[in-house]
Amino acid sequence: MSEERILWGISPIGWRNDDIPEIGKENTLSHVLSDIVVARFEGTEVGGFFPDAAALNKELQLRNLKIAGRWFSSYLIRDGLEAVVKAFQQHCEYLSLVCADVAIVSEQTYSVQGHSVDVFSNKPHFTDDEWEQLCLGLNELGRIAQRYGLRLVYHHHLGTGVQTGEEVDWLMANTDPALVHLLYDTGHIFVSDGDYMSVLTKHVSRIKHVHFKDVRRHVMEQCRKEGSSFMQSFLRGMFTVPGDGCIDFTEPYQFLLGAGYRGWILVEAEQDPTVAHPLEYALKARKYVDERLLAVTQLSAK
Repeated sequence: MSEERILWGISPIGWRNDDIPEIGKENTLSHVLSDIVVARFEGTEVGGFFPDAAALNKELQLRNLKIAGRWFSSYLIRDGLEAVVKAFQQHCEYLSLVCADVAIVSEQTYSVQGHSVDVFSNKPHFTDDEWEQLCLGLNELGRIAQRYGLRLVYHHHLGTGVQTGEEVDWLMANTDPALVHLLYDTGHIFVSDGDYMSVLTKHVSRIKHVHFKDVRRHVMEQCRKEGSSFMQSFLRGMFTVPGDGCIDFTEPYQFLLGAGYRGWILVEAEQDPTVAHPLEYALKARKYVDERLLAVTQLSAK
């Protein structure tokens, strides 16, 4: 982090979704970045439709925006470390060129998040040998990230082998805390476990990146009842921005502050942009952050 403070960003996933590239394809890079400026966020993460580093830097500089990081799908269990390293090095090189802070990694071996299966009851599980392979591989990827001036942050995610709080515990216990950090995502852990504070309180010292994602409880319960896939669930509106769902973000935000967290907090919500107008929801999130989080912090400091 070039600045020892909390930076507020918003993910491009509300405008265009890498899992379903056809939705939101009318939203150009210029459109997305300009909306982010209008909503007064400081930066974003790299989306799959973003250009090469030089072109992206030009667009960022024109708007005084920063890049926080970018998702990397690892297949350490399926393909082995050697096969993953080259792609990860290229990933880190790009991130270093756009002055990012973190490399976001999620193990996608056996993942069902892109498949038409019930995401609530069909998550994959790893064997002991696969866990060992994953953890050793992540340690090595963490070393590579450090060589590029980045932190590797692991993204626990619905439909993957590292989804639940128990699985996050195992990952944290078996990786090197100097090399492998945690991305804390409120929405994914709430849908998975029905609780968003336990992972935070247990592992706050490992958390180096944060996604504030809200959940519409009634949609989640209906999707669970019907056995919806991950993509079906977000297209139906299971996720939304802070202030529009059932999560009270004052609790995790105050805990992060109390623990001395410094880094990015990214507003993120997989939604269909033809249903949830991206700028409208970005402004809704900004209003919530200003009035419910930042304002309360400023009052308590007086």
